[in-house]
Amino acid sequence: MVLSNFLFAQCICYFLAFLFSFIVVVPLSENGNDFHGRCLLFTEGMWLNANLTVERQRFTVQEWGPEAACRFSIFTGLLSLLLATVQAWRTLFFLCKGHEDSFFYAFLNLLISTFVVFITFIASTIVSVGFNMWCDAITEKGSMPNSCEELQDIDLELNLENSAFYDQFAIAQFGLWAAWLTWLGITILAFLKVYHNYRQEDLLDSLIHEKELLLGRSSSRTSLQDEKSGMI
Repeated sequence: MVLSNFLFAQCICYFLAFLFSFIVVVPLSENGNDFHGRCLLFTEGMWLNANLTVERQRFTVQEWGPEAACRFSIFTGLLSLLLATVQAWRTLFFLCKGHEDSFFYAFLNLLISTFVVFITFIASTIVSVGFNMWCDAITEKGSMPNSCEELQDIDLELNLENSAFYDQFAIAQFGLWAAWLTWLGITILAFLKVYHNYRQEDLLDSLIHEKELLLGRSSSRTSLQDEKSGMI
């Protein structure tokens, strides 16, 4: 019963990790298509007058953000999605069959979960900080009359589609941080599983040792009785 509840909790966590990873990959991929491969994370720019005679301002990008920042975030989402899918299927199989992981596979699962927690935290931080820098640039750190969310409804004249960038990255940020919390929970469960298996192996070793002692005592008693019978 305890094993079934534990596997069920793991299965739920893997399903949530799959769901949150999915809502990371989709909006980031859409934004990459809308921006024609450019990455808005950590982008620097400012509002300048379109020309000397007209006061209309136009946002000018001084330097686009590194493409590696967006690619790493998408890669993290895809990795989390793939691992969550595989582990959810595997855990569901064990739950239906009533099987249990060995100590080696439980420890390997702990290492994998810890690694995913680490890279998901990095990706979440990159997206949050990078997107804040983009919003600071297009709002001039809040001095513009429009907010970052409102500016997605205005054509920035950058020869790209910017009508959904705020929604896309807001969803991606939520998905990444939610996935990080979920994988953190999975890691805690994996650690408890390793600890449980370790205690079980210790208990098994103790039982084997006690069995050997009992067998040794019974054999010595039998040999002693045989010797007494021989003397009589």
